[in-house]
Amino acid sequence: MYLNTLSLSKKSKKKKKRVGRGIGSGLGKTCGRGHKGDRSRSGKNVRRGFEGGQTPLYRRIPKFGFNSLKSKKNQEVKLNDLKKFNNKIIDLKFLKKNNLISTNIKNVKIIMNTKKFNSKITIRKLKVTKGARLAIEYAGGTIEK
Repeated sequence: MYLNTLSLSKKSKKKKKRVGRGIGSGLGKTCGRGHKGDRSRSGKNVRRGFEGGQTPLYRRIPKFGFNSLKSKKNQEVKLNDLKKFNNKIIDLKFLKKNNLISTNIKNVKIIMNTKKFNSKITIRKLKVTKGARLAIEYAGGTIEK
């Protein structure tokens, strides 16, 4: 193989379609757009998802999913965040006051995320997971309903 024997393949140099150049070109008169209709006119085209008047796919398929308003009023607090409050009573007001939860929260659940927990805290009127309950009671804390 020599440089002077190299040549481009026939398909790599395809000529651009030149429309509106007479009957002999094969793309004269209507220029490949057909007769009448939206696509035949300049500046006109059908919108994305249009299926010729048939109910489009995005309206035929079922809708799903929903965002519960309850989720905006519930929050989880990690046991690790409560480590620094030794010998304190922890309730909803206390958590809001110490900026551990936002002010619009109504329900709180304390979850376990630490292996070592040694603060004697009292949990009042809050939900607690099983692991967090064991950790609090093992450290000498109490959970009041």
